[in-house]
Amino acid sequence: MTDPVSRTILLLDIEKYSDRDDIEQAYLRRMLYDVADRTLERAGIDERLRLRADRGDSVMELIDANASVTALLRALLTEVPAQLHAVNRMASSSAQIRLRGVVATGYVAVDEHDGWVGSDLNHACRLLDAQLLRAALRERRDDFALCVSESVHTGIVRHGHAGIPAEDFHAVTVDSKNGPLRAWLHGPVPGGGDDHSEKGGTSVPGASSGERPAPRRDQPGAQAPGSQAPEARAARPSAPPAGAVFHFDGGAPTFGGSLVGGDQHGVSGGQVTGDVHLGGSGGESA
Repeated sequence: MTDPVSRTILLLDIEKYSDRDDIEQAYLRRMLYDVADRTLERAGIDERLRLRADRGDSVMELIDANASVTALLRALLTEVPAQLHAVNRMASSSAQIRLRGVVATGYVAVDEHDGWVGSDLNHACRLLDAQLLRAALRERRDDFALCVSESVHTGIVRHGHAGIPAEDFHAVTVDSKNGPLRAWLHGPVPGGGDDHSEKGGTSVPGASSGERPAPRRDQPGAQAPGSQAPEARAARPSAPPAGAVFHFDGGAPTFGGSLVGGDQHGVSGGQVTGDVHLGGSGGESA
């Protein structure tokens, strides 16, 4: 195995590749290679300065550390969306190509089987596979979502080089089997997904959650638990009875002209019409 060498790592992956049939997958692979080659050419990165590994639905590029990362980022942010738009506007729905991308830096070694070895490379692959990046691509209209590692942001992005607006990159923390990984997502952070932007963030001073604290018991106007203010009790309508109920405490009530005398129990049924006199025959109508 060779000694680890500092490299720039570029990863590009096709969305929903496995959902396509063999003919469509072959077409998408050709488009992926074409996009990668045009972008690297636009960045001025010669073939002699990079190694490529094919992963079926993705390509991995190890780029010489002397190649300009600034030029690479600028090309990714401009060339890739333009190429994808040109391809997809003429393609059928089953041949649409949408890409996730990651740019990272780190030390990578090449073993005797031409395999690539390095924890920095592993971390870049974890970012490419993160649910947050997948969710970001689903919400994008330009068919491309890009994430950069903390080292790329620190060394390049945050300095605001031409064509690389630092304010368009947002800090995120993604979960992986290697633990939380901090990175920077270009464009809006998706609202859903398994990963979260800036976990444990602080609240904005002066912002209101819409909730009001309960008044203290010793404060004026404080109510005992479970009690209501008089005006609230008065405004609250009482529950209607299950049916008409009359209480007769003596007298001779009259229904529809008939006289019911004496104590009566269980009078029910039918329809009562006419004047109802309570509290004695011939009394005031109720």
